[in-house]
Parts: sequence; C-alpha cells; structure tokens
Amino acid sequence: MDQPSGADAQHHELQEQRRENRRRVRALGLDPYGGRTEGVIRLDEARSRYDETADAAFKEHGKEDGFVDSRPVVCVAGRVVLHRDNGRLVWMNLRDAAGDLQVAVSKRDCAGEGFALAKIIDLGDVVVASGPLVKTKTGEVTVWASRLDPASKCLVPPPEKWAGLADVERRYRQRYIDLWANPGTAAVFAHRSRIISRIRSFLDERGFLEVDTPVLQPRPGGAAAKPFVTHMNALDIDLYLRIAPELYLKRLLVGGFAAVYEISRNFRNEGVDRSHNPEFTMVEMYQAFGDYGAMMDLTESLIRELAGLVAGPGAEAGLVLTFSDHAIDYGSPFERVTYTQLFERALGFGPGDAVRVLEEARRRGIEAQGMDDVLVAHKLFEEVAEAAIDPSRPTFVIDWPAALCPLTRAKRESPEIAERFELFIGGMEIANAYTELNDPDVQERKFREQLGGAATDEATFRTFDADFIEALRVGMPPAGGCGIGIDRLVMLLTGQRSIRDVILFPFMRPKD
Repeated sequence: MDQPSGADAQHHELQEQRRENRRRVRALGLDPYGGRTEGVIRLDEARSRYDETADAAFKEHGKEDGFVDSRPVVCVAGRVVLHRDNGRLVWMNLRDAAGDLQVAVSKRDCAGEGFALAKIIDLGDVVVASGPLVKTKTGEVTVWASRLDPASKCLVPPPEKWAGLADVERRYRQRYIDLWANPGTAAVFAHRSRIISRIRSFLDERGFLEVDTPVLQPRPGGAAAKPFVTHMNALDIDLYLRIAPELYLKRLLVGGFAAVYEISRNFRNEGVDRSHNPEFTMVEMYQAFGDYGAMMDLTESLIRELAGLVAGPGAEAGLVLTFSDHAIDYGSPFERVTYTQLFERALGFGPGDAVRVLEEARRRGIEAQGMDDVLVAHKLFEEVAEAAIDPSRPTFVIDWPAALCPLTRAKRESPEIAERFELFIGGMEIANAYTELNDPDVQERKFREQLGGAATDEATFRTFDADFIEALRVGMPPAGGCGIGIDRLVMLLTGQRSIRDVILFPFMRPKD
C-alpha cells in the first residue's frame, strides 16, 4: 500500500496525534464522545446572565467567612476554536451557532479530571463547561469552569486554526465545517430561518391557511420549465418532481378555501448559476376575490416587514439594506411601471413595433427566425429593459403581453394585456403574480395554444393537466396569486452574492 506523502502525510500525522489525545481522554476514565447533559444553554444566553454586582461582591468578599456567592452558574457547550495553556490555567473560546464565549479552566477550581482534560483538548473538540460567570481584567465575560466534560472528539484538523474557511468549494461541500469556521455563515442561516418563520406568521395573521401539495406529480405544471423525471415502480408510471405548486393550490380555491399558501421545494432541471439552483424554495399564495393589485400590496408589505426584521430593532421607515454594492431602499413605496413603459424607456420604441423589434433583434444577434413577434420583443425585454431597472429601487413591472401569460386573466378593456407583475430588486426577479384566469374554456384554449396547436388528440391533450381544467369547470372564484423566491429574497436581505450562500447544501458536481 502506498504511503501518504506531502500534505496528505501531514494531515495523516495530525489525525494520528488527535487519535492519541482521544486515547488519553479515555485513560482519564472519560468518554470522548460524551452523553446526555441536562441544563445546557446557548452561549449568548449564558453571556446575558452575567451579573456585574454579584461578580464584584465575590471579588471583594469571596474569601470572607459566611459569604454567599450569588454569581450565576451556567452550563454551556461548544466547539473549541481557541486554546491557550498557561500552565495552571487553560483558556478556551467555545463557539456555537449563536457566537463565542470564553471559558477558563484552573487547576485549583475545576473538579475531577476537568483540568487534565483541558490540557489535552484539540481545536475543534466539543466540550461541556459548567461554572460561575465572571469578567476578566480585560473585561471579557467568562465561564470560570468548576467542571469540564468531553462531548465529541474532532479528528480532522480545522482549517486555518478556525480563523475562517476561505476555500469556497469546500465551504459548500462541507457546510458542517463552514458553519463552525465562519460565524457569518451561521448568522445568514439564522436570518433565513427567521425570515421563513415571519413569512408564515405574516400570512397566518392575514387569514391564509398553510397547506401541502404533491411533490411527485403525474404531469408538471404551473410554470414553463424542464422537469426532473422519475418512475414509480408500484404503478409503473413516470412522475415528475414539481416545478411549481400552482395548479394544486388553485384546486383548493375551487374546494372553498379563501386564502392558501405553501412554502415549497421546487425542482427545475435547468441551469446552475449565481441566482439559480435546481432545487429551490418558494412561497406561493392565492387569495379568492383578490387580483394582482391585492398581491402587489401584500408582497410590498411582506418584503418591507422582512427587511425590517433583518435590519433589527430601531430601523426606521426608510430602511436601507446593502446588496452587491447597491443600497436598496425598502422603506419608500416600491416603483410601479408597465411592461410597455419599461420597454420604451430602454429601447426608444414599443414592443408592438414589429419592424423595429426585428431590426433591433438582428442588430443584437438575437435569433428571431420562425419566432412570434411577441417572443422576439420579450427577448429584447429580458436583455435590455430588465437591465435598465434601477437595482436600488424595488420595482413592480406590471401589465404584461397576454401572449406570454397563459395562466393569467387579461384586462377587460385591453385583452392583449395580462394582469401580471414581476418584482425586481437588486437586478433579480423576486416575485411573479397574476390575476388568475378562471374561465375553463379560455384556459383550455391557451393550454392548446401553448402546445403549438397540436393538442387535438387525446394523447397530446394529456401533456397538460386536464383535471385542472375540470376543476375550473366546477368553478374557481376570481383570485390573485403570487410566488416569491425565498432563496433570492434571503440573498437580498442578507447581502449574499450567490444563491449557494443561502442554501445549506447547494447542488455540487460530484468530486469523482
């Protein structure tokens, strides 16, 4: 067998040193992998319990007979990210998801084998410490350990002495290291959790009901996207991981629910880049007797509240958060501009000017052969008009060409325009919403048109959701619906440049 060499050899040697320290822990009669411990609290909570008056009294009168020590005693646990052995006193910094806290272990005050354990601790080990809270001469709140126990032995040498994990790919592949090595990572995911929790409470408070709809679907629907295909052995049928929950949520409006939402994992077999991951999280919400205007108001209020949550207490109405060098103002009213106005503003002519649209498309190298004029104009819109949106100002782009929106109700006075909006912030699309189409005959016609007019036989007809048409025939009330990308929203609010920085385990190409 080949012997490891170079960096591998050094890594192997360091692991062996740690295994030797594990044997030494066992020799003390301790289990290096710990066990159940009652009363452990988070490090930030322990810090908050420090009592300056009690600490001062102990420092002044602690040696006097009859003195009662009233310093708070805490039990904490964390990973060792700093270790200094000063002989008869060992200093450690512990880290958990809430932050760091200093622990002092003295030969005089730590009971049992705790001091001996402290001497053979390695960076990365998880330990449990109990003792009173004190403040050192340098002003740092510290647990003065009266007991120290092992909880888990780390056999892998930590990166850069836990000063930070800089290798981006390793951060994504080994998030369990990233979370401990880079405290900012844990803070981002704590924000993500609070954002999702607040989305739930925001919608619950407004009468929305949270529901679950199928992830495995007999046909993909609710968006134009390439699905992942799988096979169900029990029924010998192909199924699809959902690309959106939309058509099932609308069925619930047919069933009588007034307002529903789902925080869903969706799957699209498409590209991976800074703002796309094949598996992503959305919140979709539908409100009977609403429209896209109601969804606009709801979305603006929700995002402003979430921005305030991240900004923290004391944030004023004009709150500003930074994303990708842009200071985004969430406190002021969001801009509202029509699709046509934005197109004209960016290109100098309207999307209905077919001659100029084709000329501009050719000039920009956009392939237009055999493509409908509306789709060519939309290619220009995506390339030019979207780029003209001020990334620092949240902007609703409203009133889209109806030909682009097969699930959307058209304006009564202008049937060529659909009651749809997309919300852009920081150069990204964050939300998409409609006044929902609830006429079954119009919906069926649009589905067939979407299939290029070929859906005349029953086999082709099954490529779209015929049962959804049947649900509309039963009768769906007028409604507004909206989908918000949670991953991108967390990116914006926490200032992260890549979607991989807000997904705990983003998709990565296998190493082998």
